Amino acid sequence: MKTAAYGVQNATSPVAPMSIERREAGPHDVLIDIEYCGICHSDIHQARNEWGGGSLYPMVPGHEIVGRVKSVGTHVTKFKLGQLVGVGCMVDSCRHCEDCGAGEEQYCDGSVFTYNAKDTKHGGLTFGGYAERITVDENFVVSVPENLDTKAVAPLLCAGITLYSPLKHWNVQPGQKVGIIGLGGLGHMGVKLAAAMGAHVVMITTSASKAADATRLGAHEVLISKDADDMAKHTASFDLIIDTVPVAHDLNPYIGLLKRDKTIVLVGPLDPVEVHGANLITKRRQVAGSLIGGIAETQEMLDFCGKHNIVSDIEMIAAKDINEAYERMLKSDVKYRFVIDINSMKA
Repeated sequence: MKTAAYGVQNATSPVAPMSIERREAGPHDVLIDIEYCGICHSDIHQARNEWGGGSLYPMVPGHEIVGRVKSVGTHVTKFKLGQLVGVGCMVDSCRHCEDCGAGEEQYCDGSVFTYNAKDTKHGGLTFGGYAERITVDENFVVSVPENLDTKAVAPLLCAGITLYSPLKHWNVQPGQKVGIIGLGGLGHMGVKLAAAMGAHVVMITTSASKAADATRLGAHEVLISKDADDMAKHTASFDLIIDTVPVAHDLNPYIGLLKRDKTIVLVGPLDPVEVHGANLITKRRQVAGSLIGGIAETQEMLDFCGKHNIVSDIEMIAAKDINEAYERMLKSDVKYRFVIDINSMKA
């Protein structure tokens, strides 16, 4: 099927209209009319080939996808016409490795990403959600609760699950003290989710100006990391810290905030970071990383958000404004996630 989309032709071209091919729904496929697609910072990195030469062109970004089922294959049992559904960062995996067997498809070496990947089963490249429709295997589609604000659900498919997964893996319990470093697209979801789990949530930020917004989002305290006295008051008091800051920075002051045997989880920094061994050894602390979640966990996250009425804070844009949104994201000029109204492509 010819499908209207927005994408890039190379690393230096702007995001612009293009036409792509989508496959008809095969026996196990779901064809989705996309209504909304979130913009993730990784869209910019990949569109501009900033991650070590791994970008494939032409490219249609977008892996925070919400829409309604247009048609289903003959063997599809999980979804029906008109159902509200979502697609996140993956559209397939090998399905037979240890990771897939454990429901952790995100760690499968054969996982196929929603865009900027070779489509090993169908040929060509995968194209993402900056498009009018998408066809996905039913095992990589999730159901979206109808009670949620549909347009604000889209970022849950990446930002939401990126924070939910470590909160669940490290078994956050009511009353535990959880720190979220950085109040951005990821961090604001961490505050909302951890608060809904009953944790005592501390927003850790360099900027005192973010305190009011952090409190509005559900933080119980705000810790200004540039304030040495404030940091000292919180020494060895956290049960879990999740670091969402997307650039390399000094982890050691934050590691010192952890109790014995507790963990700081990196979901933002991709660059090399330096860790002082003594900071870990003296309290048996741990530094860990976490990606997104598997499909089952993503569904669990959406159901949790449906129960607690959690969505992302968003700013809606038309497709023609994607390039402007990219530049604003680089300046942190958004609270807290851009979402494209895919219907605007028809204009």
